[in-house]
Amino acid sequence: MRTLVIIPTYNESENIERLVHEVFTNLPHTEILIIDDNSPDGTGRIADTLAGLKSAVHVIHRPKKMGMGNAYNHGFRYAIEHGYDVVFEMDADFSHKPSDLPRLLDGLQHNGLVIGSRYVDGGGTVNWGISRKVISRFGNFYARVILGMHVRDITAGFRCYNVEALKKVDLDQVKAYGYGFQVEMAYRIKQAGYSIKEVPIIFEDRRAGQSKMSKDIVIEAFIRVLMMRFKL
Repeated sequence: MRTLVIIPTYNESENIERLVHEVFTNLPHTEILIIDDNSPDGTGRIADTLAGLKSAVHVIHRPKKMGMGNAYNHGFRYAIEHGYDVVFEMDADFSHKPSDLPRLLDGLQHNGLVIGSRYVDGGGTVNWGISRKVISRFGNFYARVILGMHVRDITAGFRCYNVEALKKVDLDQVKAYGYGFQVEMAYRIKQAGYSIKEVPIIFEDRRAGQSKMSKDIVIEAFIRVLMMRFKL
């Protein structure tokens, strides 16, 4: 079974080398795809160095910052074209613990998607302010109600996909670029007839670098959910 961990990067020079090492420590036989959006801090150069040292590291350089959802969409196409069986999504900032990767993989049996969930028993967050907690909780509640989904953490970005399920999704129609992308992918996987499993994780705020969260990302997710619901 060929697995691929997709890691989008933008200004993650403080994290990427250590993260790649820890991913391989926890999933020794996986491969990694770093998708860098022309980071001005040199993340792309570090990624190229890592790829030169280990053939299981692959790098895609993009000309500008194009969004997290767009990067994952690009990575999914790469995985399908190159014959992988399983694809992971994870952040580059250690908010997602590499030690949780095997548990997500174990949960993929008979499911199209496994989500590392903050909002099931055993899950949680660390170092979050009250406003971020409120936005996240409300966003998940809103998406669940509007789309009729039963996933507790539908906005979560730590994921493991069965590539066969991804093949049933029309990736050309997935337009969201921020956290709305996570909602949209879960919705489309469910619409394709696949089940979704949640496993608990502890989400810890980034160790280094700056958060990519913005008001525009929140607004885009709010609007995209309505568009999916009413097929606009």
